[in-house]
Amino acid sequence: MSRPEEQLRNLRIDRRPGAQRPASRRKWIVLAALAAVIAGLVVMMSGQPTPVETTIARSAADAGPPTLLDASGFVTARRIATVSAEVTGRVAEVLIEEGMRVEEGQLLARLDATVAEAQLDLASAQVASSESQLAEARTQLALAEVTLKRQAELAARQLVAQSAVDQAKADRDARAARLAALQKAVGVAREQRAVAAIGVENTAIKAPFAGVIVAKAAQPGEMISPISAGGGFTRTGIGTLVDMDSLEVNVDVNEAFIGRVQPKMPVVAVLNAYPDWRIPGSVIAIVPTADRTRATVRVRIALDSQDPRIVPDMGVRVSFLAPADENAPAPTGAFVPEAAIVHAAAVAEGDGPARPAVFVVEDDTVRRVEVTLGAEANAERHVTAGLSGGETVVVAVPAGLADGDRVAVAAPAATGGR
Repeated sequence: MSRPEEQLRNLRIDRRPGAQRPASRRKWIVLAALAAVIAGLVVMMSGQPTPVETTIARSAADAGPPTLLDASGFVTARRIATVSAEVTGRVAEVLIEEGMRVEEGQLLARLDATVAEAQLDLASAQVASSESQLAEARTQLALAEVTLKRQAELAARQLVAQSAVDQAKADRDARAARLAALQKAVGVAREQRAVAAIGVENTAIKAPFAGVIVAKAAQPGEMISPISAGGGFTRTGIGTLVDMDSLEVNVDVNEAFIGRVQPKMPVVAVLNAYPDWRIPGSVIAIVPTADRTRATVRVRIALDSQDPRIVPDMGVRVSFLAPADENAPAPTGAFVPEAAIVHAAAVAEGDGPARPAVFVVEDDTVRRVEVTLGAEANAERHVTAGLSGGETVVVAVPAGLADGDRVAVAAPAATGGR
């Protein structure tokens, strides 16, 4: 066969069945190799532990009485004051900053005392002048007494006329009256000096009680006044002082449930900023008025803790607890954060019936435990079956976490309090 015919035959397409088998086999070989590489990568990735956050399940037996009612509110201070001067003046010095703790009577700021000190000096000079006039009047009265006595003796011996005695007596009486007037004048001058001294003292602004400065309202050079300037540039205070020992919680309870609340009733408060911190407390009083727009009644709550983490205006959730019943059976199960629950929608396919579950950490792996859920309170869920308390459970379960996976556990934070 000639070479051109052989080349033409090589260009011809063979349409017989099975002619493409070698190329198809190569394709499947390539796909198998890719699958092996992917499987290897999966194996390599599965060897790395999944980082998780954990918490300790709190035993229901240690949870205390059941909750009758939940309400929300805020931390408030019974003693809070905007500290100002008793006089209007220009600020000369400010000695406070936000967050500073001060004692009762501590100096917070000073006003310009130039005018007040000048008034005090003037009042002191007036007192000195009145006292010197009083001393002169006393001397003159003593001389008049001696003169009257001498004239009376001379008149008794008929050496002088009776008119001389009368004149000496009148002079003595006049000087006595002047002495009495000067004594009153000295008293008035001293009172004026005392008022001027108070004016100087009022330029020093002091803390009315012990507490913490939460706001600094004025700077040196500004004018402050105890009376509002009506929208002007005059400040009405130097700062805001809060007595942290007077903190309490005010919550709004729906009027339909206010009958469940009683004075001295035990409660548990949970701050929004510290959801794992349960603070015991009790009901102080039920304010005898209702908010008609919201159909609520305000309840005052006393906290048993004076921790510095509790600050005014913090949001708080309060659970009113039922009175302890010694005959009631001990509660079972445990309490875990709501974020630790894997609900039915998050259960992977093929794991059987869709039931809530939690992941319990055992050594460096997790075990998926199906649970039975109870009531929810304060971002916690009562697990009535599946947990007994003390287990380390995963919080905020990562997507794809499965039974038996290796995990890297962060430091656990106890759910029961701080």
